[in-house]
Amino acid sequence: MLTENHKAIAGTIWDIANRLRGPYRPPQYRLVMLPMVVLRRFDCVLEPSKEAVIREHARLTAAGTPERAIPRLLTKIVGPDRKQPLYNISPYTFEKLLGDSENIAPNLVSYINGFSETARRIFDKFKFGEQIEKLDASNRLFNIVKLMSDVDLHPDKISNLEMGYIFEHLVMRFNEQANEEAGDHFTPREVIRLMTHLIYTGEEDVYKAGVYREIYDPTCGTGGMLSVSEETIRAQNLKANLGLYGQEYNDESWAICCADMLIKDEETGNIVLGDTLGDGKTKDGFPDKKFHYMLANPPFGVEWKEQQRIVTKEHEEVGFDGRFGAGLPAINDGSLLFLQHMISKMHDAPSRGGDGSRIAIIFNGSPLFSGDAGSGPSNIRRWIIEKDWLEAIIALPDQLFYNTGIFTYVWLVSNRKPPERRGKVQLIDGTRFFQKMKKSLNNKRNELSDAHIARLTELYGNFRDGETERVLVDGAWEERVVSRIFDNAEFGFLKVTVERPLRLNFEATPERIARLEEQSAFANLAVSKKRKDAKAVEADEAAGQAQQEAIRAMLATLANKGRFMDRAQFEVDLDKAAKRARLKLPAPVRKAVLSALGERDPRAEICRDAKGHPEPDSELRDTESVPLHKGTDLPLPMEFGPDMPNDKLVAAMRGAIDAYMRAEVLPHVPDAWVDYSKTKVGYEIPINRHFYVYKPPRPLAEIGADITSLEGKIADLLKGLVA
Repeated sequence: MLTENHKAIAGTIWDIANRLRGPYRPPQYRLVMLPMVVLRRFDCVLEPSKEAVIREHARLTAAGTPERAIPRLLTKIVGPDRKQPLYNISPYTFEKLLGDSENIAPNLVSYINGFSETARRIFDKFKFGEQIEKLDASNRLFNIVKLMSDVDLHPDKISNLEMGYIFEHLVMRFNEQANEEAGDHFTPREVIRLMTHLIYTGEEDVYKAGVYREIYDPTCGTGGMLSVSEETIRAQNLKANLGLYGQEYNDESWAICCADMLIKDEETGNIVLGDTLGDGKTKDGFPDKKFHYMLANPPFGVEWKEQQRIVTKEHEEVGFDGRFGAGLPAINDGSLLFLQHMISKMHDAPSRGGDGSRIAIIFNGSPLFSGDAGSGPSNIRRWIIEKDWLEAIIALPDQLFYNTGIFTYVWLVSNRKPPERRGKVQLIDGTRFFQKMKKSLNNKRNELSDAHIARLTELYGNFRDGETERVLVDGAWEERVVSRIFDNAEFGFLKVTVERPLRLNFEATPERIARLEEQSAFANLAVSKKRKDAKAVEADEAAGQAQQEAIRAMLATLANKGRFMDRAQFEVDLDKAAKRARLKLPAPVRKAVLSALGERDPRAEICRDAKGHPEPDSELRDTESVPLHKGTDLPLPMEFGPDMPNDKLVAAMRGAIDAYMRAEVLPHVPDAWVDYSKTKVGYEIPINRHFYVYKPPRPLAEIGADITSLEGKIADLLKGLVA
């Protein structure tokens, strides 16, 4: 966490940023300060070896050393064990730049150009050259460099992990100034530490000396999850060999992450710049790569229209051979796409000879329940649960993130569950595990303490149903259940369409005959299809109007028949009346007559089709959710997509559907039946419902006394106003 010293350094940098006011507005401070902080960090890191690097570069150049060999040789001067090139061959440092104030702009450009290739690319992505010109033109450059030269960012003073905290603190404040979207935020470090504690719990192999494991974040931002993962593992296993991989679409965040990786001598080529889902210009940076551990906080509540063409094409053309076979979420929230993407990068499960993989991902509430049965989100949940990959979901407190106050949830997904977790999902209510911050940071007013992280990790590790915790609820301490364990099937249900028969009475009253005007098929009789010949149009319309009048007159002859309670009998009499009037009723017009003259009547006979089957009444159509009870064999036949047949599903679940109908529906509506062709499977995870504790309302007498007391107080206040 940020110590007071680190907060002071971040505050100093913020104070320096305020010197930019005038040529820059506060939301634009980041354009200067983030690359300037990276530059100062590099300057501090390289200062001890600077002179030796310059001398060695001169010697190598004079000796005619091949250009491709120079980076490797200069890197060894910076550090004999260093692998990633990081050096500077210009004569400048921050201190020397200040010695020539008149030429500070070109000298600063020369200084940046003297860095190794990866470092130069970092500043290119910051577009720092444009800001140097602007700073120089506004007479701000020298003062900013001078003030930054007094900030000591050497690794001996600020570790790489601490530098990450400072960076994210600054980025958070800059985001606050820029009023960033709620879904585009940075993950608080204590949340990342919780995720790493959860994902590495029970992972004995990762703590073995010499083990090699690869960690991946598809939305890596400034690299916080990768850094904290490395910290967590190395705290107990200094000899672990870790490969850190990430992808980030934002140039600025990518540059910060790469700078951090470069200073730590990690493989910067493993941090890819581009859109993970694919936007037509960039794509998945690791299409054939598998990873042991994956962590992510993807943007949630954010549209994925820019990626829609690429994602939809992959979904439709390659299905489960690609990343998005299970389905596509609603266009306004693409977070479930990232989980599918991560699942596609899991190693084969141990049962198939692989190492398996584990995933920790942060979501808002939407992926828990959004989408109807058979929809994309529901199918994604179904796929994950029926594959037995969902291990646990931990509900976190609200007001935990900098730029959004909503509740969030950590999903743990794995294809190598331990035996005791197979076929089960653990839900943990961590919504009351927090402490109030002394000073809020934008929307972040709550934080997780080390004790909260330890207890939530313990609850997950214990894997006990009904485990309780003493928590604060509405200002009072209560013992609450905070861990529940469910069978996979308990999150599933069948959405069954229940039909009721159509019952209509018919009567040829003037009021019902007048309704024919509202029927398009009848109204169109008097609309000419001719366009060019005005006389032909007039004649056509006159003939149509005459036909309409003849139909009205024919129907009026049925008035003396009274009310028909059987549509079949009415149709017999209708045909006879039309024959007497020598009228032909085309099918659309006949349908219009039946619609106009018919009214729903529960006492009427059932309307039947040509085969004698009851016709359903769309107004009485309803749906029932038939739960998949414990013991339901999973996975059920899985046919994804709106046009897929459900014959196998119905065959498997027909008994359960019929039993539900006999018990819950037919006793109330005996004429109901199921349209089995519309049966779908749905999955939702109503985590809040499972931890809900009912509190009865206060006694009416107590409420009445409070109201009486308030009325008296209001009356006294009104007397004071009138007096």
